[in-house]
Amino acid sequence: MFATFKQIFRSSNKDLRVRILFTLGVLFIFALGNSITIPGMNVISGNIGFLELFNAMSGGGLKQFSIFALGVMPYITASIIIQILQMDIIPYFKELKEMGEEGRRKVAKITRYSGLAIAFIQGFFYPMMFLGKTQEPMLYFKIALILTAGTAFLLWLGDQITEKGIGNGVSLIIMAGIVNTLPSMFVTAFTSLIPNASNTLIAWLTFAIFILLYLGIIVGVIFVQEAERRIPIQYSNRSSSSYGGQQTFLPLRLNSASVMPVIIASVIMGIPSIITYFTKNAKVLSFLNNYLSTSTPVGFIIYIALIIIFTYIYTFLTINPEELSKNLNKNGGYIPGIRPGSETKKYISKVLSRITFLGAIFISIIAALPTIFTSITGLDDSIKLGGTSILIAVGVLVETYKQLESSVASRNYNIRR
Repeated sequence: MFATFKQIFRSSNKDLRVRILFTLGVLFIFALGNSITIPGMNVISGNIGFLELFNAMSGGGLKQFSIFALGVMPYITASIIIQILQMDIIPYFKELKEMGEEGRRKVAKITRYSGLAIAFIQGFFYPMMFLGKTQEPMLYFKIALILTAGTAFLLWLGDQITEKGIGNGVSLIIMAGIVNTLPSMFVTAFTSLIPNASNTLIAWLTFAIFILLYLGIIVGVIFVQEAERRIPIQYSNRSSSSYGGQQTFLPLRLNSASVMPVIIASVIMGIPSIITYFTKNAKVLSFLNNYLSTSTPVGFIIYIALIIIFTYIYTFLTINPEELSKNLNKNGGYIPGIRPGSETKKYISKVLSRITFLGAIFISIIAALPTIFTSITGLDDSIKLGGTSILIAVGVLVETYKQLESSVASRNYNIRR
């Protein structure tokens, strides 16, 4: 790691330094915009329930009700919906998936416009949740336009980072938002545990466990992101000497879905909290609070189950065993002891299912630990969601570092040539 950062400051890597500075500059603009509150709205104090996760992803923008209050989450939601529709649910989207580069451009365009539509809908209803339904409809409409424009601008900034900076722009904006809210989470934990504690020793011990828990989550996420199962590959038309005697592998990551299942599960579990703002039906409220809140045992089990389910769904969305089998067969590759074609597809599917199960369980444990800890200690809900936030932030940082390492390695290779 240190060797990679040391090489960045070589004179030959000036363009890489420019890219890093450009990325940091764009993230500074994001932080600056998050401090600008929309006219007509007030800063929200106190806990906002499961919307705390959305607040964390927007860098505290939702509580601030800034021009970037929605962040890039509407785009993420649209992206998830479109990817699910490509699973042969709507033939048109499956056709786009099979059209290659042209299809990808069309899907990206549809996702972008769908994300802005979702942003407008959220931007219209969020003010109702916090201002009530007593305001003029035109006020909600104006706020919705401002929030939609804020999301559109953030997506443009994300594109600029992807094109001219380092890493995936949208992911880095989410990560920057989370990092911005983490200090307040640790301050809240400290002020909740230490100042008014009847037993100072136990309070400090609890806070130390809290810090160690989050350090453990960071280590766990890095381990899961790096772990992979390597399936040996041989080529009928190439000798091992073609690769300098090195074995060729098909690497399958333990957690190919990365942090997306956690984000999707969090979004779904956040829907009941939104519904409670728009209904006064006692039975509906009782059902939502007793069964669909993560602070209850049933809601917590549903949350973990959703993470596991969407880990499988998203993994098989991003890795298609049938396509891998076809590509291997086309290039004369095969797995030793496994027949090409359907047998290879079945074998890859079986291996992928097994390692995905392990990855899903590991990610579920990491996401669940802060919830269990805060339930025992009685800490704030925003701290409970801190585990999910760190899970997402560390996952993005690991991916960005890999890209940075790859960029440094490719530049050094070109210089040697």
